[in-house]
Amino acid sequence: MRNVIILLFVISLSGCHGFNKILKNPDADFKLRNAEQFYAKKKYLLAQQLFEDVIPFFKGRPEFEDIAYKYAYCAYLQKDYLSAESLFKSYLENFPNSPRSEEVDYMRAYTFYMQSPKFSLDQANTLKAMGMMQSFIITHPGSPRNKEANSLIDICRAKLEEKDFTNAQLYFDLGQFRAAGVAFTSLINEFPESDKSDEYKWMVIKSYYKFAELSVEEKKLERFEQVISECNDFSDRFPDSKWMKEVEQFLNLSQNNIKNISNEQIKTPS
Repeated sequence: MRNVIILLFVISLSGCHGFNKILKNPDADFKLRNAEQFYAKKKYLLAQQLFEDVIPFFKGRPEFEDIAYKYAYCAYLQKDYLSAESLFKSYLENFPNSPRSEEVDYMRAYTFYMQSPKFSLDQANTLKAMGMMQSFIITHPGSPRNKEANSLIDICRAKLEEKDFTNAQLYFDLGQFRAAGVAFTSLINEFPESDKSDEYKWMVIKSYYKFAELSVEEKKLERFEQVISECNDFSDRFPDSKWMKEVEQFLNLSQNNIKNISNEQIKTPS
C-alpha cells in the first residue's frame, strides 16, 4: 500500500512527462523501452510499474530474463527487501543456468541480511541470512563474493552473541543467578571462539557463587563445590585472563565457605 501511494504521488508529479500515456499505451515494446529508460535514470518506482505491466507479454521470450532481473532490483533498490527476496528467488527458479545466477543467489541471501534488525529484536532474519550465506559459499566455492559472505556471517554471529549476552546479563541483574549461570555457560558453548569467553566464564562463576550464597543450608556445600569446579576450569582455560585475580578471590571464598559448613556439620551431630 505504501508503494502504491508513493507511485501515485510520483505519477502525479511526472504527469507532465507523459507517464500516464506510457502506462496506457497498448504497445508492450514501447513500455519496455520506457521502463529501461526509467531504470537507467534510477527512477525505480516508475520502472517497476512498467516492468510489472509488460511481464505477461514477454514471459517465455528472450527479453523476459532481463526484465525479471531488473524487476527484482527495482524492489531491492527501493529497500523493499521482502519483495526483492521473493523476486530473486523467482528469477533463480526460472533461470537456474543464467550467467547472473551466482549474483542473484548472493543478492537473495543479502536481502535477509538487510532485513536483520538490531540485536534486541527477533533474530529470525539474522539466522536466515547466516544460513543463506553459508549455503551460497558451499554452492559457489570459487566465488569472489565468498569473502564478503563470510564477513556478513561474522557480523550476524556478533549480533546473536550480543543478544544472548544481554539476556544472560538480564538474568544476573534480576537476581536470577542460577538462570544467569546457565545462560552464560550456553553463551560460551554457542560462541567458543569469542574474545569475550573469559568474561562469560567469569560471569558463570559470579552467578553460581551468588546462587550458592542464597541457597538453603543443605544445598550450599554442593553449590560452592560447583563454584570451585568452575574456578578450576577457568584457570585451566584462561590462565592469562584479566579476570584471574577475581576468580582466585571467589575460589578462596568458596573454599572458606565449604570449610565453615564442614566445621558446622562437625559441631552439630545429626
